[in-house]
Amino acid sequence: MTTSANRRQLSTSDERRKVVLETAVSAFAARGYFGTTTTDVAQRAGISQAYVYRLFPDKKALFTAVVEHCFALVRDSFTDGAAAARGSSAEEVLDAMGDSYARYIADKDLLLLMMHAQCAAASEPTIREAVQAGYARLVEYVRGVSGAAEADIQRFFAVGMLCHLVVSLDAQELDAPWARTLSAGLRHY
Repeated sequence: MTTSANRRQLSTSDERRKVVLETAVSAFAARGYFGTTTTDVAQRAGISQAYVYRLFPDKKALFTAVVEHCFALVRDSFTDGAAAARGSSAEEVLDAMGDSYARYIADKDLLLLMMHAQCAAASEPTIREAVQAGYARLVEYVRGVSGAAEADIQRFFAVGMLCHLVVSLDAQELDAPWARTLSAGLRHY
């Protein structure tokens, strides 16, 4: 039998988990998977390290949950973009999703977390699986919503990776030939 005290505790635990995930984004964005400790995350969240371990069995599980959380946010940004598309052609839908994503990565914590996740994926199989699964869901979502051809979907994601580079380097702010070349035609917020 579930009591209201049990429901309240579960609700509090769920709320704390969400706070820890959101806080962990900025902690891992600052120093990456390898440079961030669960103590760093706990301090930012205002909880004990022991409580972090009650919510997540280890740092890898925490980071993987953060990666999954961020992929869900990316999908939400794509959904918002698709809903705002001016038309229903594949090009219009992809353009609107790209615009929404450009707004999303203007939050450098989210951008850095995604970049750190890709770097950690190169050497950590569990994180690699989470990143692969995240991209698999995103690609299939973009395919389903846009109806775009394979080459257009590939270009959409390739431009997204270029946006990561441009935004992380603040290349759009530089008056240099190489920066103008990389930034040309990209939206930044």
